[in-house]
Amino acid sequence: MTELEVLRNAIGRLRAGTGGVVVVDGEPGIGKSSLLAAAAAVGQESGCTVLRGTAEQDIYPLPLRLLFDSLEITERSPDPRRAGIVKFVQERRSEVFLGDAAPAAVSEMLLTLVDELCAAAPTMMVLDDVQWADGASLDVCRRLAASAAHLPLLLVLSCRPVPHRSDAGRLLAALRGRDTISISLGPLDPDAVHDLVAEIAGAPPCPGLVELVAQAMGNPLYVRELVESLVHGNMLTIGTCAELRRTSTSTVSKSLAAALDSRLNFVPPGALEMLRMAALLGGEFAVTEVAVLLGRSTIDLVGDLQEAMAAGILVEAGQRMRFRHPLIRQALYDGMPAALRVALHQDAAQALDGIGVEPQRLAQHLLAADQAGDRWTRRWLVGAAPVLAVRAPELAAELLRRELDHEVADARDLATLSEALAQVLLAMGEHEQAAARARQALAVLTDSADRGRMHWLLARALFSGGHNDAAVTALEQALRHADLPGPWRARMLASLAMFQRAGSGALDAADTTAREALELGEAGGDTFVTAYALTDLWLNHSVRRHHLSALDCVDRALEILSDTGDHADLRAYALHGRIFTLQNLDRWPDAEAALHSARRFLLDAAHSDDTSSSVTAAVLMFWLGRWDDALAELASVDQSDPAMTYRGLRERSPGWLWHGVSTLIAARRDQHATARAHVRAGLRRPAVTVADRENTDFLRFAQAVIAEQDGDRHRALSHLADLLDRRTGEMTLTHQWSPAMVRLALAVDDRPAAAAALAACRAEAAAEQLPARAAAAADWCRGLYERDPEPLRSAVEHYRATGVPVDLAGALEDLAAVLAERDDPAGCRRAVNEAITLYGGFGAVWDIRRAQARLRRYGIRRGVHGARPKRPAHGWDALTPTEHKVALLVAAGRSTPEIAQSMFLTRRTAQTHISRILAKLGLRSRVEIARVALDREPDSVI
Repeated sequence: MTELEVLRNAIGRLRAGTGGVVVVDGEPGIGKSSLLAAAAAVGQESGCTVLRGTAEQDIYPLPLRLLFDSLEITERSPDPRRAGIVKFVQERRSEVFLGDAAPAAVSEMLLTLVDELCAAAPTMMVLDDVQWADGASLDVCRRLAASAAHLPLLLVLSCRPVPHRSDAGRLLAALRGRDTISISLGPLDPDAVHDLVAEIAGAPPCPGLVELVAQAMGNPLYVRELVESLVHGNMLTIGTCAELRRTSTSTVSKSLAAALDSRLNFVPPGALEMLRMAALLGGEFAVTEVAVLLGRSTIDLVGDLQEAMAAGILVEAGQRMRFRHPLIRQALYDGMPAALRVALHQDAAQALDGIGVEPQRLAQHLLAADQAGDRWTRRWLVGAAPVLAVRAPELAAELLRRELDHEVADARDLATLSEALAQVLLAMGEHEQAAARARQALAVLTDSADRGRMHWLLARALFSGGHNDAAVTALEQALRHADLPGPWRARMLASLAMFQRAGSGALDAADTTAREALELGEAGGDTFVTAYALTDLWLNHSVRRHHLSALDCVDRALEILSDTGDHADLRAYALHGRIFTLQNLDRWPDAEAALHSARRFLLDAAHSDDTSSSVTAAVLMFWLGRWDDALAELASVDQSDPAMTYRGLRERSPGWLWHGVSTLIAARRDQHATARAHVRAGLRRPAVTVADRENTDFLRFAQAVIAEQDGDRHRALSHLADLLDRRTGEMTLTHQWSPAMVRLALAVDDRPAAAAALAACRAEAAAEQLPARAAAAADWCRGLYERDPEPLRSAVEHYRATGVPVDLAGALEDLAAVLAERDDPAGCRRAVNEAITLYGGFGAVWDIRRAQARLRRYGIRRGVHGARPKRPAHGWDALTPTEHKVALLVAAGRSTPEIAQSMFLTRRTAQTHISRILAKLGLRSRVEIARVALDREPDSVI
């Protein structure tokens, strides 16, 4: 089957509603462009919407350019959706090209546009040369590839076999691990080369020409360029075969680059000079940029541009120009002496700076110039470093390192360069190196504000790298300086409060520090510091179980932050904290409403796929008994996301919670291999600080469940006993796990251990300002320990009233066991039937088996009341309630972003639900979901 036939088959499946991903790789000129053009033509003939785009060869291209090109997003577009994206970009140009949140917002708009196009017609996106694409474009490509499984979307990506960019390489490697069709284009075989030469020359090649053409290594573009240059130069004699002229053999280059250069000899000298300057600018350029480099007006360049276009060297690219073939541009570039290129790149950076060219493009020229120590370069680099840290951090780090490795005599230059590099390295997650450079800057900085900023950066780098004690020491030393400016003193105090509690659990010291920060923040009108200090106090109140005070602090922080559009990460952290506190107050409906509010904010702030949001939602869904929804949230999380470790202002937790919740659900569902795999992965990173430990409780409880399933109750009890060892300042909610410890301790006749668990739970309950979760858990533990059904009934009624089914099921099971001991079979049977019904709703197979085994020795068998049919594994009835709603929305033509928004999900979670619907129904596309939904529930589809 030919490559085109493979693509034709994929297009046929697309017409039937099934999308997919195709990766085409091959060297330049090997035939990718022709193949893609032919495939696009087939797609158009088949009635598909065909979108094409090509990434340009720039070291750090403008964000999302590839997607704008392919989706035909221009300011003159008659489509209001495309015009709206252009308007958004124009209004926020500096943010989009130099910021962080705005490109994410534009990415969401692009993904939504693709969803809507797919809803209108099967869509084929053909993206060429993705090895040159910018990071934002590659991220959108990754997300489109994930969507293609359940959209009528065929994503065709073309690249070179060895991508230039490491992030492009990671994308392609990840795609090849899925159901991706891979097409590798190799060189032409000798017979095909022979035929191509004969076609161009007008006669079969003679042996001498065959030998020369062999240098092209079977690349059809190279063969064509070489032979055409010989034809244009009248260097061939045509007889029975095409033969090189003997008189001209000395002038015929033995290299392909020279053959291309000889073709350029037909271009007038003025145009050739213009083309060489354009080659410095990359594969694509603006005419004004070339004019500046040549010191000429754009009008003077008109004739030369027309000559180059007539020769087929340049072609239009919207309002810019580009080289028809990268090979021609490379020949022009390599044709200049290396020393001249270096000088020209240096001059180009300065000249282009004068006309406002983007900093990352100027940085490309400085990198190519390789001239460390230049005074202008240093001044420009220090000024541009904050922008480069966001848009091109690797490039900024390389340039800054190069300058610092060169002798820097001026102390001010050394300080500013070191400070800039430290900021860039921190943004890149290179915490150890960032700390080292921050110390280097502090050694020479003299300005108190600069030193304050650098001390704060040093502390953040140390904390982010896991060196909490060192971070505390760094801040304490900085705070001793009398000349430390007030704003930096307040910010350092807010950070110190979090570090004091997170590292050693110094709760009282953290309280004092946070209140001092709060006082300074309020006095100075500093919104960030005030809200930061309030979240510190929220956390400290939560540790003390003063949940009403905690709620007051977090609500005050959110009220302050709502008045400003800044500090999105801190606001997201506060929103997550509010959800946690409402859970502790047993206000479960309010907690879910708070999750919806958080999702709305994250969507508005262009952080709709925030990792911590999904983990927070998964914990809430676990306690609400919606375990399938919890797993969908967790499945949507990208484990490579930096937010899985540290976001800059919050403690590290999502990674352990991700594995912990996943493990516990798998274990209680008797999915042993999955549970053990998550335990191994979760324990791979040691918990060092207090903040680390308190986020491992799900994981440790899951270890106890696994040990009990293995028949080793003593080992299970030891895992739970570790949870009781709550260190000073540690958050861990031991009451969540205390009833299980009492049950296990009594089962192995270890009453001291049971008493310890009861005492720990009572202590937490006594600390609550308002009786809530811990108080109910204490009743549960007391009823178990004393074998008294009344406290157990009290706990059951509390859980029933507050709506927390996981705790309700456990309390009912233990109530049934106590009633069985007291010879109350009817009451026992009612309780266990309700418990097992609830367990069945979660899919908690292990819990059902354990409950039945506990009561069997009393002669109690589960009655028919409360029986719940097991949900099938496949088919429409296998869908969870959430999946059922998503399927109906798909059938109604809603796009993935619309589904996510209407159901308060992240986009990735919505995609996960769609993927699971497809798997359960045995389907391949959203179109098929719609057909099944309309067949099964036509009146429910709106």
